[in-house]
Amino acid sequence: MTHSRRNALTPEALGMVDAIARSGSFAAAARELGKVPSALTYSVRQLEDALDVLLFDRSSRQARLTAAGQELLEHGRRVLDEVDALANRVQRVATGWEASLTIAADDVLSRLTLFELVEAFYARRGAALTQLRLRTEVLTGVWEALVTGHADLALGLTSDTGAQVGIEMRPLGEMPFVFAVAPHHPLAAAAEPLSDQEIQRHRAIAVADSAQRLAPATHNLLGGQDVLTVTSMQAKVEAQLRCLGCGFLPEALVRAHVRNGVLVIKQVQRGDPKASLCYAWRADAVSQPRKAPQGLALQWWLQQLDSPATRRALLEHPRNATIDMVSA
Repeated sequence: MTHSRRNALTPEALGMVDAIARSGSFAAAARELGKVPSALTYSVRQLEDALDVLLFDRSSRQARLTAAGQELLEHGRRVLDEVDALANRVQRVATGWEASLTIAADDVLSRLTLFELVEAFYARRGAALTQLRLRTEVLTGVWEALVTGHADLALGLTSDTGAQVGIEMRPLGEMPFVFAVAPHHPLAAAAEPLSDQEIQRHRAIAVADSAQRLAPATHNLLGGQDVLTVTSMQAKVEAQLRCLGCGFLPEALVRAHVRNGVLVIKQVQRGDPKASLCYAWRADAVSQPRKAPQGLALQWWLQQLDSPATRRALLEHPRNATIDMVSA
């Protein structure tokens, strides 16, 4: 019986359970996995029979996990992460290049600079051996991607992020924020500096933290204030351009809008905040000699981040900064 259960718990089976749980239905998961719904249902039945448990409660339209299914999902995801990590280590030992490298970057960082780095990376001889994956995260979501093993390199962590064994962290730089509103917003004509009491009477625009497991963070919101929540910093800028609310924005990101007169910067009593940002990477392979050495792909990215110009360009508006590529 133990042997048959072990044979049933394949990476494909665990991925199937994960897809159903994420999508909320067998039909949606079947589309994602390229299967017909009946074949997926049959595969789940086979897995349940082999484990002698019920994984999904089928009494409603949504596929809801039972307690046993939730346990399998949580541990199964860790197993899948370990399988991916093992394949990556084997590839790294054989070629020096990782099979894949995932970079999680906070939404406030320069996309143009990031893609310039990607272009330069692919120009490296041997880089094609590594599948590069980019994730856009917000606030705590960047740290969560790193600590859960879903990212190898994280860009744009806040400096107050706690230390953790196996993770190395370095400063990226400071990003200044300014309080901005559209010219026809009521606060545009208000006397400066603006008090929290005055700001609290107007709707704020906030970007939602992308963390799913860790406690999400909020910044610069006032108690009782009406809030419009969006999913990206670009959407926040757009909302404030349309006079849907007010809030703090990265100074470099809105500089051109201010120059063109479509946003107005207002001084506030509490002062303009500065975000001290960092970058971090999973360093288990470096600190434990028995593991494979640090891969060439991660080495390349860390060498670029050693450059002050590159770090500055990630924090600056693309047209106001340049990056210096480091040869390696």
